[in-house]
Amino acid sequence: MFIKRVLIGLFFVSTLISAQVENSKSENVYSFSPSFFIDVANYKSADVGKTKVDVFLQIPYANLQFVKEGQIFKSKYSISLIFYDEDKENIKFEKLWNQELVANTFEETVSEKNFKYFYQTFNLEPGKYVLRSEIIDKDSKKNGITEAVINVTSFNDKINISDVILVSGVINDQIVPNISRYVTSDDTSFTFFYDIFSDTTKEVIIDYLICDKSEKEIYSETNILNLKKDKNRIFKTISNVKFSIGEYSLVVKIKDETDNIQKIMNKRFFSRVAGFPRSILDLDKAIDQMIYIATDDEQEFIEDATNYEEKLKRFKAYWKTKDPSPNNEENEVFNEYYRRVAYANEKFKHYYDGWKTDMGMVYIILGPPSNVERHPFEYDSKPYEIWEYYTVNKSFLFVDESGFGEYRLVNRAYGDWFRYRQ
Repeated sequence: MFIKRVLIGLFFVSTLISAQVENSKSENVYSFSPSFFIDVANYKSADVGKTKVDVFLQIPYANLQFVKEGQIFKSKYSISLIFYDEDKENIKFEKLWNQELVANTFEETVSEKNFKYFYQTFNLEPGKYVLRSEIIDKDSKKNGITEAVINVTSFNDKINISDVILVSGVINDQIVPNISRYVTSDDTSFTFFYDIFSDTTKEVIIDYLICDKSEKEIYSETNILNLKKDKNRIFKTISNVKFSIGEYSLVVKIKDETDNIQKIMNKRFFSRVAGFPRSILDLDKAIDQMIYIATDDEQEFIEDATNYEEKLKRFKAYWKTKDPSPNNEENEVFNEYYRRVAYANEKFKHYYDGWKTDMGMVYIILGPPSNVERHPFEYDSKPYEIWEYYTVNKSFLFVDESGFGEYRLVNRAYGDWFRYRQ
């Protein structure tokens, strides 16, 4: 079975990705874009009636384009942060600035361990906003954009709590925030900080809970804390926590001496296996997504493991057999496969996940097309696209039969690919 055993292009990643690009609305949407992480925290402001809002950015070096200049490498990009009102009709605040990043070696520019951090502070009136964040790479002209609804809370009660910020480490007495909100299965401790604002000195009870996605409690701890008037910064490390792959919530409850809850703050974060792509946050789903590369027997062997640890062990062992360079830490095939899955989920999602669509299937197996012909408004035909792959001398026709953007593969010369959809 062609598509079950052959994943064209994964062993030629550096060549094909740079050469195969689809153009859409003047964006190279199938190639590199400067993705980044963002987090937002509310604090009490010195301005009466307003809230101090800190916006944190974490930009991976590997997601920026560096150009060699003499003996160094430079990346130039711009960052914009725009706060709209809740209906996105008016701009309330905006900030735009340019940045330049310097690396001494090529290895620094592609290392998954290197990040650049920024933060900006805004004083906003309490309410709901839409925050649009954009990073534009000045050399490649590519961009990364996020939009999210931001709740700016008021701090007018007798006791108030800020948002929680996770901590990844301390360098030269400077806190390094964990803006991506990822921990790994290798971590056994979990550090964060937050502020409590109190109108008087008082004693409070603090409950710390960690819950998984199903809201099952996996950790709890209770502390008694003596607050001073005004601002109290709390650093906390939770130890001896066992994380599996998935989504979690940290819950901080402030209670008075009679055990009545005064304030609650929740912080969502994610656990992944060290060395795995960040997009793998569900082991069972990651195994399902192997359908385009693994045989039925290989998938069933992994799925039939009796517990999580054994399933993870078999999953790792399978991908180790695909590693083209087993003597280094990076498994290029593994990383590229799930990069394609993540991209398919982002770009091709319709009534079901993008990796299950026909476009997602072809993209995962063959990678970015060499050329794309789009025909969205032909007079005598339904919308269609033709993807061409010069390196394997094949083309694929997708037609939107329903008129709602659900493009289906028409030419099935390489087998009945529909039967692999779940």
